[in-house]
Amino acid sequence: MPKHLVVCLILLVLISSCSTEEIVPERFYPRNDHEAYWYSLKQANLLSTALGKEWLAATERPFEEEIEVRLPYQEAFVISDLKPDAHGYRFEAKRGQKVLVDIGLISTDTTRVFVDLFRVENDSLSLYKQVASADSTLQLGFEPRRNAEYILRLQPELLRGGQFTITIQTVPTLEFPVAGKNKAAILSVFGDPRDGGKRVHHGVDIFAKRHTPVIAPVEARVRFVGTRGIGGEVIWLRDSKRGSSLYFAHLEEFKVKRGDRVQPGDTIGTVGNSGNARTTAPHLHFGIYKNGPVDPYPFIVPEYERPDLFLVDTTLLGKSMTLTTRRLLKASMNKRVAPLDTLHVEDEIRIVAVNHNYVRVEKPDGTFGFLEKDEVLK
Repeated sequence: MPKHLVVCLILLVLISSCSTEEIVPERFYPRNDHEAYWYSLKQANLLSTALGKEWLAATERPFEEEIEVRLPYQEAFVISDLKPDAHGYRFEAKRGQKVLVDIGLISTDTTRVFVDLFRVENDSLSLYKQVASADSTLQLGFEPRRNAEYILRLQPELLRGGQFTITIQTVPTLEFPVAGKNKAAILSVFGDPRDGGKRVHHGVDIFAKRHTPVIAPVEARVRFVGTRGIGGEVIWLRDSKRGSSLYFAHLEEFKVKRGDRVQPGDTIGTVGNSGNARTTAPHLHFGIYKNGPVDPYPFIVPEYERPDLFLVDTTLLGKSMTLTTRRLLKASMNKRVAPLDTLHVEDEIRIVAVNHNYVRVEKPDGTFGFLEKDEVLK
């Protein structure tokens, strides 16, 4: 065979082999432990089974049957290991707060629970956006970027359950910037009118005696120290974690210089009445700026007292009982909401959760609702 024909045949073989598309297996990168577990069930062909489908359906239940709660909220609850289930808690949180979630395991089973937090979006693209997940300690911390509603989803592994406690609360992200003071010292808030309504107040005024220490509310770098405009003697800090600028005005003295790094609780100056505050009592004007002024109040003032350790009678969890009197089953813990159903004498209920004032019960038909705790304990 002539050489040029051999070369042509070789080229044809190479071209035909290159034209065959190589199939590369698609790789899956889970965003959290819940997705990783879902993928493991899929790989094992368990999602196509009846139990797998029930577990998958339970994944969506917290967004359809969520429990609306007011923070701080504490509850003890039970999840059966016989039927896939998931719980959802809906609550509000504000920018400047930190959401803290702590899940405790009452029963001795080593149940793995997936804890995920979603922001309610209510837009045309998506209804919910996942914003955080708990670590292996079943603790979650999250700082909202804006005021919004959130849904917390708890779901155990397939065919796993147990008894649990949950605490959901918020705390301020910054320390109070005047030593020894609290919200009672704030006498002017964000948005108050100034100069006869020509401008509004872009901060909070915290009143204290002259020379009271002004403290760094967070780890930060000192960006400016000096005299500037109506603020008089002022300090600007740069929040190392959040990238926001913190403004301290009407100071009497400086205790730091530009470029210093400060830790929470470090004294950076003292309260005074410099600038346009010369005719008022000594106070600190404290402001936060990030893409414009931000209300600092939720950053430094707790919305409520932190809850005590929740002590629960675990003998109620999972208990089935027969009613001896007529009861009104409520759809939520809001007393203004109309009753969901009427429970009659000798009706059967099962207690699935207990909090300070209510128990959550399940009827034989799978309906869930709330009864006042005192009614059940009578």
